[in-house]
This record gives sequence, C-alpha cells and structure tokens, in this order.
Amino acid sequence: MKARSLPSIACLLTAILLPSTPDPARATESCDRLTARMIRATGASLTGREASLAVFRAEDANRMSLDCRAPARMAFGSRDPEPAGAYFILIGLAAEGLTGARAGMVEILARTLHRDSRLTGMAQAGRAGNAALRCETSGQGLADTLGLVGAAPDLTRCMLTRHGRTILRRRAGLFDGAQAG
Repeated sequence: MKARSLPSIACLLTAILLPSTPDPARATESCDRLTARMIRATGASLTGREASLAVFRAEDANRMSLDCRAPARMAFGSRDPEPAGAYFILIGLAAEGLTGARAGMVEILARTLHRDSRLTGMAQAGRAGNAALRCETSGQGLADTLGLVGAAPDLTRCMLTRHGRTILRRRAGLFDGAQAG
C-alpha cells in the first residue's frame, strides 16, 4: 500500500511546485499587457523594452519607465525643478492604469509631494487610494540615477507603485503609523 501512495504523493508535489516556478513566457506576456495598458492610459509611446523594463516617450516627462517585476512600479523624471502641470497629470493617468486609483487624487498627491520635497529638500511619500507615490527633487546624484547626461541642478523624480494594504497591524494591536518593535 505504501508503494502505491509514493507515486501519488510525488505527482501531487509536482503539481503543487510546478505552478510556483516562474514561467518566462507568462511573465513576458503579463509585462506586455501591462505595457499596453500604460500606453492606453497615458498616451505615451514605447521607446524600448528589455526583460521586465519598458521605457516610454512622453511629452510631459523626460523619463517614464515601467518595471514589471512584482510589485510593478513606474518611474517618472523631469529635468525641470518645477515641472508643468501636465507632468502631474501624466502621473495621475499612469496611476489610474497601474493601480486603479482615481487620476485626479493622485495628481493632487503628486503636486503636494513635489512641493513638500522642494521645501524640505527630502523625499516625500504618500498614498491616494491604491496608489503609493514617492517624490523627490535633487541635484546631480539624481541625474546620474536617471541616466540623464549633463548638469541638471534640480530634478524631479516620482516613483509610483500599488499600495499594499497591511492587514496585520490591527491583529497586532497597532494603529496606523505605529512601528512594531
């Protein structure tokens, strides 16, 4: 009887473990769909794609890229220390496509975080709906990070990702903003 159950257990374990291994074709297809969704949501055009990274051309940002690895995130960069309003609108549209958050709310958040970053000189983070956003303004170090050539004394960069809700805080007896430990 034990001899018969060993192949059954082996088949069961194989069935459980196989779906958990990443399938490159499936990941590529998923990234293709996400890239197409971002193009539809923002009106940007695809400049290049390599593995899980897609780079877009948008009139309103010097740099716009999508990293499809979990959690999917988008990076926006501008050489302008005070980007035009269209830059923040673009972030809102991308947030709606990536996270389902309301574009107007994310646009307001992006403007607020940018302003606060300019005032404090430090990166600022916040969220609106399902969108988590981090914006910073900086000098040449940020230019090097974004791959922009030449001196750029004041740059603006925002990182957009889906906000992961923390369910364990309530169970641990912590209120929002409290740190465990």
